[in-house]
Amino acid sequence: MTHDWDPTRYLTYADERARPFVDLLARVPARAPRTVVDLGCGPATLTRLLPERWPGAAVSGVDSSVAMVERARAEAPGLDVRHGDLRDWTPPTPVDVLVSNATLQWLPDHLALLPSLVERVAPGGWLAFQVPGNFDEPSHTVRTELAGGAPYAEHTAGVDVPSSHDPVVYLRALTALGCTVDAWETTYLHVLTGKDPVFTWVSGTGARPTLEALPAGLRAEFEAEYAARLREAYPPEPDGSVVMPFRRIFVVARTPGVGGAAS
Repeated sequence: MTHDWDPTRYLTYADERARPFVDLLARVPARAPRTVVDLGCGPATLTRLLPERWPGAAVSGVDSSVAMVERARAEAPGLDVRHGDLRDWTPPTPVDVLVSNATLQWLPDHLALLPSLVERVAPGGWLAFQVPGNFDEPSHTVRTELAGGAPYAEHTAGVDVPSSHDPVVYLRALTALGCTVDAWETTYLHVLTGKDPVFTWVSGTGARPTLEALPAGLRAEFEAEYAARLREAYPPEPDGSVVMPFRRIFVVARTPGVGGAAS
C-alpha cells in the first residue's frame, strides 16, 4: 500500500465499523490463547477489545501506516503496536490467534498470502479475518467510473483499489491447507446521519487512495461530483438519515494439528 491513512477520518462512524470485528471475535472459540496478534490493527481502537476477550493473552498489533501506529501508541500505550507490512511480518514463534479486520482487501494477491498466514499460526490455533464484500455497490462503482474518466484518469491510474472474494473461495483455499473453516457473509444496514454520510464513510477508507492521488484543485472537483452522485444513489429516508447496505465476508479457520493453549 502506497497511501497512508487519516486516523481521525477513519474513526468517523467508529461504532458501525466496530460491529464486524465484534461479530468476528464472537465466532472464534479459542479459550485460553497465550498470544493474539491483530494484523492491520489501525489505531488499535478495536485491538483493545482483545485483552478483554482473552485476559491471559499477550496481545500485539501490526500496521503498515505510520499515522495509525502513532495514534495507537498515543491512545493505547499499554498495547504492543508495531509498524510493519503483514506480508513480511513473522512472529518469533507461531501465534495462537491471528486476527485481521478489514485489511486483506488492500492486497490484490491476498489469496496467495493465506498459506503463509496459516504457517504463522500454531497447530490447532485460529486465523480469523473479515473483509468488505460490497465492491459492486455504488459507494465503489461510482468512484471507479468517475476516476476512470477525464480529467482524473491520468492521476488515478494504478492507485490502490480494494477487492475481496466470496466466502466459498476462502473456505476452499483454507480447507485445501488442512484447516477447518467457518465462512459466512452478513449485510449490515448502516443508518447514517450528517452531511453526505456515505461520502464521509468512503473518503476515510476505500476512496482514500484515489483522493490522495489527485492534485488539490482536481480533488475538490472530484469530491463534489462524487458526493453528488452518492446522494442520488443513497437517497435520504423520511427522517433524513441514509441507509447504506454493507456486505462483509467473515472467515474463522482452525489450523491443522493438535490444539494447545488456543483450544
